[in-house]
Amino acid sequence: MISLNITARPLGDDTAYLPLDTLTADVACTGGTGAPDDPWAVQVQITNPAAQPWQGVVRIALPVAGDEPRFFLPGFMYGTNRGEAPLVVDSPCPRLRKTEHFPAAPWWMVRSDRLSHPVALAYAGGRITGFAAPPYFVRNGQQRQAWQPGVTGDFDQYAGFGCSLVPGEVVYTLGYENAPWMFIESHHHIPRQPMGENCFTLQPGETVTVCLHCFDYPAQDERGLHDALQWVYWHMHQSPKRKCSIRETVTSMAEAIARDAWLPEHHAYSGFVFDRGDHFEYRPLPSISWTNGLSAATPMLLSALRLENEAMRQQALECIDHIVQHAINERNDLPYTAEVDGAWCNRGWWYDKQPTPGHAAYLVGQSVYLILKAYAWEKQRGVDHADWLAFAQRVIRRTEQSRNADGEYPYVLSEKTGAGLCYDSFSGAWCMAAAAYCAWLTGDQTHLPDLLRSESWYHDAYVRRQECYGGPLDIDMNIDSEGILAYIRAVRYLHAMTGDDLLLDHLRDALYYEYTFKFCYNSPIKVPPLSTTGWSSCGGSITSVTNPHIHPMSSSVMDEMHYYLACREDAYIRSRLQDTILWSCQCHNTFDGEFGYGKKGWMSERFCHSEGLLKETYPDGSPASTWFALMPWACGSILEGLTGDSWEA
Repeated sequence: MISLNITARPLGDDTAYLPLDTLTADVACTGGTGAPDDPWAVQVQITNPAAQPWQGVVRIALPVAGDEPRFFLPGFMYGTNRGEAPLVVDSPCPRLRKTEHFPAAPWWMVRSDRLSHPVALAYAGGRITGFAAPPYFVRNGQQRQAWQPGVTGDFDQYAGFGCSLVPGEVVYTLGYENAPWMFIESHHHIPRQPMGENCFTLQPGETVTVCLHCFDYPAQDERGLHDALQWVYWHMHQSPKRKCSIRETVTSMAEAIARDAWLPEHHAYSGFVFDRGDHFEYRPLPSISWTNGLSAATPMLLSALRLENEAMRQQALECIDHIVQHAINERNDLPYTAEVDGAWCNRGWWYDKQPTPGHAAYLVGQSVYLILKAYAWEKQRGVDHADWLAFAQRVIRRTEQSRNADGEYPYVLSEKTGAGLCYDSFSGAWCMAAAAYCAWLTGDQTHLPDLLRSESWYHDAYVRRQECYGGPLDIDMNIDSEGILAYIRAVRYLHAMTGDDLLLDHLRDALYYEYTFKFCYNSPIKVPPLSTTGWSSCGGSITSVTNPHIHPMSSSVMDEMHYYLACREDAYIRSRLQDTILWSCQCHNTFDGEFGYGKKGWMSERFCHSEGLLKETYPDGSPASTWFALMPWACGSILEGLTGDSWEA
């Protein structure tokens, strides 16, 4: 049976949570079994019987049985956020350890909108334990209610979620704290703040009622959390608003990039474009992929082919050809990852974040995958870029020799020999995706046995544990939503070649993991411009536990969701795909300045859904919830997704 521990911290100097003093609590289980499709409904009533208002935070904790629990607060905490790994890194993030040593602590509390789902779960002793609870409260006149779909009213107050190793418990709060530290971003964090606007106020005689839906069921491993998350999704789901059609979105974004971001002297698009009123300011941010280069050029090519725009196509072809003709490091057959001042090198903007110099596998594999995608689309229309295919095959021959004994690809490869220099990361899964795609395109399955061995390693070491870390290069091997996108692509093509149902299961596991970062409801945004444009958070994915904002990269795997659904029906994946499509069609300017900057079709990568990453400011110094720049690679993620199978949907 459910047992809750309810404490409170009144407004004041004391930071301790103590047994209720002036407040009273009534707890009643009104139904359910604790199963993932039938959680206990536990009604908690908190009353202020005193003659004066009460202000503070009420903490409701659910014990977690078992040693060494692994916690899952989606988008914020995965296991311990690698609390066991070295802590001294350039980009710290919240981690769990039994002893406090920044950035690790035995417990964490956070405002509800840092999570993609209003749920706190733990896996321990072969069981999933936890609860879903309302993320915020609304008011209708004097009546205050916990929000859930169908409940209307004016926004009143955020709730909070948390977890603790000692004792093992998951936490829900009326009011909230960001503690023991608040991470605005990895390089800007502040200690626990005094009580203020985070307080929950109960007037004299007022009672507030909240229902916790509590889970407790057996699970083979951490993937069991998805059974509860699906229940939460269906009960909390709000669709993103409908704003533009797919064709309107692709046309608007692609025309803006072609018109405003093309730099002919660089044979590439600008990484950033800023509208300065009487002129544009460019920040080229040279990169072969990821934040420029092929991550913009290939989606622009796909858009040009869909829109039958030859001038747009020629721009994209020039960028791709320039990379294919000039980027190879002749010493090791790998592409250099950046072109700086006209010289090809591996010293892109991320260079000083690498553990060692060399070719970053994340960019190497992703660039080859995108060249192959461009090759396939052009060939379908009767144009055979044989040199593009030869480039990709040359690189793949090198990367296929770089696996370690586990079957894992490197994080960084040597500039001299192409040998792997460091591993233990998800970055190299892009090399697997490129090789799998090439094998499927060409029918040459020479590497298939090794690819299947690598896929099994990545699944068992990372995906099964719901702890995919070491994807992009800017977050110091922390847990993120980006790396899984490479694995999703790889498994799609491995299944297409083998028909093995186990690979289809693995594709489902990977999609479900990505969905843990993807909002299931429309969080109340309080900072403009997102608060004023009617922007929806549902369908957008939090970037990582390090970068607490939503970015569009997960929109790029719409085709893989379509592929899974063509093989096996899944209402959950189908609804998530629809969320992703709708979200992707409402993030750009439909008229000049709609998001507070830029021209029609412009979109940045940054959507600040919470207090995280609020670094951009308006001229008066007030915070802005987006980045005031056109970023072609970010648009490219949406263009890649919408120009595929979704185009015909």
